[in-house]
Amino acid sequence: MTNQHADYFFTLKYQEVVMKFMVTWRVHPDKRQTVFNAFSQMTPEDDKRDTGDKIKLIGRWHDLAQFTGVAICESDDAQAVASWALNWNSVLDIQTVMVLDDEEARAVGRSKIADAKSVKPAVIAN
Repeated sequence: MTNQHADYFFTLKYQEVVMKFMVTWRVHPDKRQTVFNAFSQMTPEDDKRDTGDKIKLIGRWHDLAQFTGVAICESDDAQAVASWALNWNSVLDIQTVMVLDDEEARAVGRSKIADAKSVKPAVIAN
């Protein structure tokens, strides 16, 4: 492998990958008023301290009647997302999953279709 190819491989192998996460939550029934009071008093600066420097909050939506919600964020650090979720763990049930946007999902689909075309069908004996 030439140095040029080695540099290219190294760059690809250690490329920073920004992931999107969907965070959903439900406030514990006995903590609803406490959470409502605390969250309603937060400022944008408080939000930034809460998420930290490694998370970009894309958007957050609340169902106040059900005390549930969803947020979409980006980060290259899954530990930072886990840490953010733990900030609220004592008052919320939280689920965090990695998600893809349309372009990313379509790219995965195209890749899987291409892979399937290159696989030779197995012979099935009757």
